[in-house]
Amino acid sequence: MVVGSIMRACRERAGLTQEDMGEEMQMDQATISRIENGRQTPDVSTFKEWVDKTQSQEVMVAYFYGIEGIKIIQHIMNQSQEVRA
Repeated sequence: MVVGSIMRACRERAGLTQEDMGEEMQMDQATISRIENGRQTPDVSTFKEWVDKTQSQEVMVAYFYGIEGIKIIQHIMNQSQEVRA
């Protein structure tokens, strides 16, 4: 579930809906939802494409480096708030 939550935060920070992300990834909205809700585990290439599409490469590095998922999500949300301010 942590991976899905991180991916959702990346998508939201990029200002994309699940439908938008589905179009970008050539997947249907239901697949995007399953990934974000932890009911489907993305492979590494899907995760990489996701962070590329959402311009969140630092997230992939942090995740694979072993930083806790909640810290990654907090970082993403803080950046989202800074952009809106």
